[in-house]
Amino acid sequence: MQIHLNYGRGTVPLNLPDEAAVTVIRKPVMPVLPDPVAGVLNALLKPVEAPSLGELARGRTTACIAICDITRPVPNHLFLRPMIETLLHAGVPAAGITVLVATGLHRPNEGAELAELVGDPWVLETVKVENHFARNDADHVNLGRTRTRGTVVRLDRRFVEADLRIATGLVEPHFMAGYSGGRKVIAPGLAHAETITTFHSGRFMADVNAANCNFESNPLHEEQLEIVRMLGGALALNTVLDEHRRLSFVNFGDILTSHAEAVQVARQFCEVRLPRRFHTVVTSAAGYPLDKTYYQTVKGMVGAMEILEPGGDLIIASECSEGIGSAEFLESQQRLVRLGPDTFLSSLLSKSHAAIDEWQTQMQLKPQAIGNVHLYSDKLPAAHQSATGVAMAPSLDEAVRSSLARSPDKAVAVIPEGPYVVPFFGNGTTTPQPALAMS
Repeated sequence: MQIHLNYGRGTVPLNLPDEAAVTVIRKPVMPVLPDPVAGVLNALLKPVEAPSLGELARGRTTACIAICDITRPVPNHLFLRPMIETLLHAGVPAAGITVLVATGLHRPNEGAELAELVGDPWVLETVKVENHFARNDADHVNLGRTRTRGTVVRLDRRFVEADLRIATGLVEPHFMAGYSGGRKVIAPGLAHAETITTFHSGRFMADVNAANCNFESNPLHEEQLEIVRMLGGALALNTVLDEHRRLSFVNFGDILTSHAEAVQVARQFCEVRLPRRFHTVVTSAAGYPLDKTYYQTVKGMVGAMEILEPGGDLIIASECSEGIGSAEFLESQQRLVRLGPDTFLSSLLSKSHAAIDEWQTQMQLKPQAIGNVHLYSDKLPAAHQSATGVAMAPSLDEAVRSSLARSPDKAVAVIPEGPYVVPFFGNGTTTPQPALAMS
C-alpha cells in the first residue's frame, strides 16, 4: 500500500508492507466555496456582530490589516484586494492603509517571498506592506499588564493606533493556543518580544491545558483574550481550508465572536476521534510552507502524540528546506541535547521569561516523553541533525518497517496532512470555545 505524505511543495511516498494494518487519518470531506472571492465579499457585507466593512470604514483615515507570515498557507490573494478596495471606496486614503505582516518573533518576509505571501501585485503597488519587528522597542505601545498573570502587553504601534484594526488568518489546530487565527494574530503576531517571551515561558508551556484544540483554562488563550480587551477590540477575517487548501469557510466581524464561529466550523473536520492508540504513527509537518524549518516541524510531532502508544514510534516527514530555524532555536536544541530533557526542562520552569524560541524545544519534549521520535528529512543539513534531539531516519519506508517489526499487532496510523488534522484517543468532545465569557 502506498500513501503520499505532504512534503515540501509536493508529497513523499510511503510504501507500507502488506502485513501492516493501516489506519489513514485525514479530515472528512469538507464543503468548498464554489466562488471564493464572492464568499469573501459576502462575508464583508454580512459580518458577525459588526457593521459591514464599508460602513465601518466611513469617516476613517487609517486602517491596519494584519496578515500571518509565510509559515501559514493563508489565502491572502483571495481577500486582501477586496478588503482594500472596500476601504478605498469608503474613503480611507491608500496612504492610510497598512498591511502588516504579523511575524511575532519570526524573521521578516521580504522581496519575492513577500510578493508570494501577499499574492496580488496590486496590493503591493497600492498600499504599504510592512513587517512587524518584535525587538524594535520604539515600534510598540505599552498597554499595561494583564490582570491574572501580569503579562506586560506591548503591541505594534501601527496596529494599535489605526482607526480600523483588522486581523486576518487561518483557523487551524494550534499545539499551544488551541486554535490559530483571530486573537493569536495580534499576540504573539504583533506583540513585542517581552510580551511573547512571557506567555511562551516554561510555566505556560508546561500547563496541560496549553494544548491542541483546547481553550478551556488554556493560559495562552486566556492571555490573548485579555490582550484583545486591553486593545479595545478589533475585527477579524477568518478562513478555514480543506485538505487541498481550498477555501471551505470565511467570515468577518468582531474578532472574538467571528473567530469562535470559525473555530466551531473547523472543529468538525480538524479533530478526529479514534478508539485506540498505535505503536507506529507516521505523520508529516503538513508540507510547504510549514515544513520549511525543523522549528515548525515540532507542531507535527505534538499533533500526532495523542494516539501514540507509550514506548511507540512517531515518525515524521519534513523537508526542512531552510534548515533547523533561527540561531536562538538552534542554541536551545543544542542545550537540550547537552543537558538532557529533565535538566533542560527544570531550567525553563524557574524563569519568568523564555529565551527566544526555546518554547518550541519544550513542546518537543511532550511527544518524546511518550515514545521515540524519528525524523525523515532530505534537506536538513547534516551539521544540524544532531541538534534535533531525535533519531534521523535515512529512509521513511525502512523506519516504518523497523517500527512494525517491534509492534505486537502491526498496526500503523498515517496522518498525511500533519498538524492540520489532530487525532485524539477516545470518544469525548473538546470543550467549546469560552471566549465570550471573558470581559
